[in-house]
Amino acid sequence: MNAAPGQPATDHPGSPENQRWRERVRRFAEEEIAPLSAKMDRTAALDATLRERLFSEGLMSVEIPRGYGGTGGTLCQLILTVEEVARVDPGVAVGVHVHNVLVAGTLLRHASGDQRRQYLPQLATGRIGAFALSEEQAGSDAFALATVARQEGAGYVLSGRKRWTSNARNADLLLVFALADDGGPTAFVVPADAPGVSLDHRVEQMGVRAAATSDVVLDRTPVRTAQRIGPPGGGQTVAMAGLDLGRLGIAAQMVGLAQGALDVAVGYSRVREQFGSRIADYQGVQFPLADVASRLAAARALLYQAVGLCGRGTDPVELMRLTAMAKYIASDVAERAASVAVETLGGNGYTDAYPVERFYRDAKAGKIYEGTSNVLLRTIASIMTGVNPGD
Repeated sequence: MNAAPGQPATDHPGSPENQRWRERVRRFAEEEIAPLSAKMDRTAALDATLRERLFSEGLMSVEIPRGYGGTGGTLCQLILTVEEVARVDPGVAVGVHVHNVLVAGTLLRHASGDQRRQYLPQLATGRIGAFALSEEQAGSDAFALATVARQEGAGYVLSGRKRWTSNARNADLLLVFALADDGGPTAFVVPADAPGVSLDHRVEQMGVRAAATSDVVLDRTPVRTAQRIGPPGGGQTVAMAGLDLGRLGIAAQMVGLAQGALDVAVGYSRVREQFGSRIADYQGVQFPLADVASRLAAARALLYQAVGLCGRGTDPVELMRLTAMAKYIASDVAERAASVAVETLGGNGYTDAYPVERFYRDAKAGKIYEGTSNVLLRTIASIMTGVNPGD
């Protein structure tokens, strides 16, 4: 797992520069994302005007260097971006995460110089990326792929179906993983309007609906060798490196969600009165909120610890352990925070008049995508014990 080129060794969430960046993203999220969240949840679509604003504010090019038209920020700033966006809308945060971490970040770390020069300016200035790995039988077993890349002429022809692809209905560029007949799992950059590419039925999700998820169908889609990322058969290395960083992005999303839910619950408890007192005066309300706040602080500290070690020469196995732990703990805290928030608001929490109902639906995804909780526990345990889970 590598940090972006040039990431400063002193980069940390509490630095003045990063605190200014956090405040900038927080204002943007509160002023421009939050008013649209209910509509985007109902329509399961990213607002078109918001899409443009995300790019113009630099939130879709955080790590992309300025020379490619990007913001020129750091991994730490990217994690703070996802966290603050998720504080008001976890669905939008998924789209920001997939584009920045899994697509732009993968190209930044694994693409050739020519490929970076071709694709990163596009991803920095308006074209959204989607990460097309999962299939019907390739979920937790991510490389049980049926999508194939057969050599033909000077390139390949891709055929297959990708499932549960976040950003698919917004995407202009797809990072597709297929079994190449000259090597095995291999990554390709595929324009969404390439011949043979189509979207099948929209995936109706319980939560994170603004992520615009859909199936992607490839029907003899031609790609050039220049669109291949890494060598034939190198796709597993490319994907796993992206997913390791991706777990930090999901952990940030869950930390932000938990903070958003906690903020709403605490604010409500201070103004809601029952039996002549604010409900914040009752221990039965205070203690669950205090418990969530404590667990959230621990999850955030673990997340920042893992982010701080990226690109510092840390043992890759140790980083894998920390990223797995960060996502596991953060997703658990998010689910608990959302549940406590709904209960704190009572009947109001069970309606869409307040955002905690949406947070509750959004939180469940954190225990599923980019490594289920059981898969993460298996990873952590195998590193601790030295026992290969396949033995």
